[in-house]
Amino acid sequence: MSSNPLSTPPLSAPASDNLIHTEMPRPGVLLIRLDRPDALNAMNASLIEALHSVLRRVRDNADIRTIVLTGSGTTFCAGLDLRGYGTVPSSTGSEGRPQEGMRATEHIANLADALRRARQPVICAINGPAAGGGMALSLLCDIRLMSETASLHPSFIKRGLSNCDVGLSWILPRAIGFSRAAELLLTGRTIDAAEAHRIGLVSQVLPDEDLLDAALDVASSIGANSPFGVWMTKQVMWDNLETPGIRAAIDLENRTQILSVLTTDHLEAVNAFLEKRTPNYLNQ
Repeated sequence: MSSNPLSTPPLSAPASDNLIHTEMPRPGVLLIRLDRPDALNAMNASLIEALHSVLRRVRDNADIRTIVLTGSGTTFCAGLDLRGYGTVPSSTGSEGRPQEGMRATEHIANLADALRRARQPVICAINGPAAGGGMALSLLCDIRLMSETASLHPSFIKRGLSNCDVGLSWILPRAIGFSRAAELLLTGRTIDAAEAHRIGLVSQVLPDEDLLDAALDVASSIGANSPFGVWMTKQVMWDNLETPGIRAAIDLENRTQILSVLTTDHLEAVNAFLEKRTPNYLNQ
């Protein structure tokens, strides 16, 4: 494994990368922090572009096995920065308000595809309030853990907007059912950690001081499995949320399983099991 997979920036690395802090606290685990604590990690164009930049650089990096996403300070993400989003990189500066607004909206919403395309499972450690786009960002991740003092706030509707934004209208009903999702999105009420766990939005609730270590433990546990097996499991699970029925889902599973059987790592996993030792995966 290279000592620092992020050491070589992309050709057009944005100057805003300092709004995202990255480190590798464990082998194969990339920790990403939203790093605007003075602004409660609120979303502006610079922060979102920095997150896009990191995800582009690592999504196909086989040395990075898992990603943990969290926020700096006591807030995960306060949602859209109401003081102003700023200018997205694709802006021409010559378009009207609807056109510029659409660019900004897509800039945030495209994180759904960026997180899904990453071969690494993304574990979200919700370390504090996650409001509006911050709540949506957490739901775009594959696994969510939450601190006892954290909370979720579907707050778009409290700002005179639709609460169907950044993928919430697609993800939330699939996660917790239509009626419960409708109640949360139409009222915009706060969801505390206990309720989030009870209704299945998060897999664990932990004391604040234990949250990050627990997320890193989950990441390390996933990283101990074969790289191709993890990649295909994430991909097939997301793809099969969109399949029309079980037959199509099984057909995709069958084809993916044949690919997995033909890897060297599959043979290594079988031999390691029979020999009662830890497998040595080569991603081959």
